[in-house]
This record gives sequence, structure tokens and C-alpha cells, in this order.
Amino acid sequence: MPTKAETAKHECVSEDALQQLKFYKYSSVDKSLISRYILKHYWNGFVELLPMWLAPNLVTLIGFFFILGNVALLEVYVPDLVGPAPSWVYYSFAFGMWMYSTMDNVDGKQARRTGTSSPLGELFDHGIDSLNCTLASLLETAAVGYGTSKIGAFTALVPVLPMFFSTWETYHTHTLYLGYFNGPTEGLIIACTFICMSGYFGPEIWSTPLATYFPSYKETLGGMSFRDCWIPMILITFFVAHLPFCIINVARARRAQKLPVLPLFLEWTPMLIFTAATTAWLGSPYSFILKDNHLVLYCLTMSLVFGRMTTKIILAHLTRQPFPYWTIMLAPMIGGALLVNHPYFTITGTTFGPISANFELWYLRAYFVFAAVVYGKWAHLVITSICEFLGINCLTIPNRKTNENGTRSNGAANGFHSEKGRRD
Repeated sequence: MPTKAETAKHECVSEDALQQLKFYKYSSVDKSLISRYILKHYWNGFVELLPMWLAPNLVTLIGFFFILGNVALLEVYVPDLVGPAPSWVYYSFAFGMWMYSTMDNVDGKQARRTGTSSPLGELFDHGIDSLNCTLASLLETAAVGYGTSKIGAFTALVPVLPMFFSTWETYHTHTLYLGYFNGPTEGLIIACTFICMSGYFGPEIWSTPLATYFPSYKETLGGMSFRDCWIPMILITFFVAHLPFCIINVARARRAQKLPVLPLFLEWTPMLIFTAATTAWLGSPYSFILKDNHLVLYCLTMSLVFGRMTTKIILAHLTRQPFPYWTIMLAPMIGGALLVNHPYFTITGTTFGPISANFELWYLRAYFVFAAVVYGKWAHLVITSICEFLGINCLTIPNRKTNENGTRSNGAANGFHSEKGRRD
């Protein structure tokens, strides 16, 4: 069994690692014209509605509860992820995603209002973002009626790619870059628009041949629907508009420090394992996860697995620790992929055939429980370690005390002003 000191070092919360928090300063670049000239005013006005006793991290958590509430609603009204559900369900999905984004963008402003900014804020903020990746996209999957198909699984899980590489980029550049067109702003607006369109017209519009809407192009479009364009559109956007810029920014940062770039591509290992294992598991003809409509449970599990994976990178970035290549939560994922695909490697003459649907379901349920316990224990360790070191609270604001000059302060919560969320 590892000692407490070994565990702390492995999880980037050793005394030496935590010392780096004293020197941390938040840095971000947001080039989105919509956020700079439109949403900025909305966020500045919204944060004024929040009470001063509301802790910034609690603001973030409340935003996440909107998504969790929508996932619960999804399970009741669109369990097959096809529908159609009542129109108000889709509108609630859009509202929940919008409120999550709003809370995610005003938590930093709330931190400055209350004088409670800290490095924990960025960790908490982006940690929740990591958990949200697959869950918010699950709402999209249901809204466009893709169901528990391979395209539905792709829609729900593909956001982990840009999130991972943005986190990898931030680890090396120490700056969060958001381009002129980025997921948290323009991507969210498009997603909410699509979901509202499903509420008004019904999710079947996304599977209707495009020639129905553009009859003059019937010969060119044939039977093609929006659904047929979805995967190529997403992959082209990622590989052309996102990943190259992440690599370019990291390369510039490394060259400025006169350090090599090529070794950093080994740090893509956890994401490659995650992607390969997911593809092998859900794509296997021997798997029943999609056939028996268990994509929601799979995404809930992957939310925790991916959340742990990327949040460890964020923590290593905050504490200037080595890049974390591995998390034990990936092991059952590899195991699941191997289990469902083992018939490909079965020795002729053996009686061990494909695993049953019931066995696979119980394996996934056990994986979810394992992931929840491991993530929960890890989150508790990290949060309590940082709070104790900085002398702050996570979800509450300390009572204000009057200092010797007669002014009021938030005590130990002041002092480490590395804000989370967007800058003004």
C-alpha cells in the first residue's frame, strides 16, 4: 500500500507541489467577438444578480446541476435518445445548457466581487467542464434523435477530443486560448439553436433529406440528410480548426524555452487509449451497450473517467508537476474493450464464447461504481489539500472580519488572485 506521502506526490498535492500555488497566475485569451462585444455585457449584468454570500465554486456547481437535471429529464422522457419528446423537454435542454454556460462564465466574476479568487477556482471550474463534456453532448444526441446508434455515441463522446487537447495546450503554454470561433461560445450557441429547432420542428428534421428543404438541389443532394453530414463536419472542424492551433501554440511555447516539441506527442497516450478503447468497445459487433440502450450509463461512466484524466492534467499545470500519463480509471475501460472483442482472439476448440448482454451490463455498472468511488476519493483529497494549504473554503465564503484598519476582508481567502472563468 502506498504511503500518504507517496499518494500526495502522485496526485500532485505534496507539500512541494502545493507551494507552486503561491506563484500561480491565471492567464487566458478569448478572441471570440460574440463573447467580447455581446455576452460580456450579459455576464456582467447577470453576476450582479448573485448574492454576495454565494461562493464562486458553488456558482459553478449550480450550473452543473442544470445539466444533471436535464440528464434525469432525458431518462424520463427520451430514454431511447430518439423521441420525440414533448417540445418543452427540448427547450429545457437548451435552457439548461445555456444556464450552465452562464454560471461557468460568471463564477470568475463572482470570485472577484467577493474577493475569493484562488487557484482552486480554475481547477474546480475546468474540472466541472471535463465532467460536463459527455453529458451536455448526450442532450444533443437526444435532441437530434440519433439514439443509441454509433452516430449517437460519436455525438455524445466526441467533445472529449477538443477538451483534452485544449487542456494539453494549457498545460504547456500556461494560457487558456479561445479562438474567434470556439466551442464554449459559438459552439454552445449553435448547440442551443439546434436543440430549440428540435423543440419547435421535432427531432425528425435532422433525418429528413436535405432536398426537402432545397428542392432545386435535389439531383445533387439525393437522399442526403443533415445526419449524413454530421460526422464529417465535426471531424473536419476538429482536425482543421482546433487541433493544429493547439499544436502550434504548444510548439511556440516550447521553442521560446528552447525545449524539444516531439517528445510531447507521447502525452497524447491517455487520449489515444481512451479513444481506441471506446471505439473497440462500442464498435464491436459483440457489444450490447448500444443495442440494449445503455449509452447514458456509458456516458455517465466516461464522464468520470475523462473528468479524472483531464483534471489531473489541470492540477499538474497549477502545481508545475510532470505530465500525468495514466489514471487507473482507464484500466477497466481497456478491460471492457478486450472482453467484448475476445472472440476475435479465442483459441479454436475452446468453449468460452462471446460474453452475454447481462454480463456486459453488470461489468459496466461495476465500472461506474468504481469510477464514482475513485473519482470521489481523489476529488476529496485534492480539494481538502488545497483548501488546507491556502486556508480557504471550497463551497462557502468565510465570515468577513474587521481588520486593524477598520476595513472588512475575507481573511485567508484573499491573497491568491488567480481568477477562474473568463477575463473581462
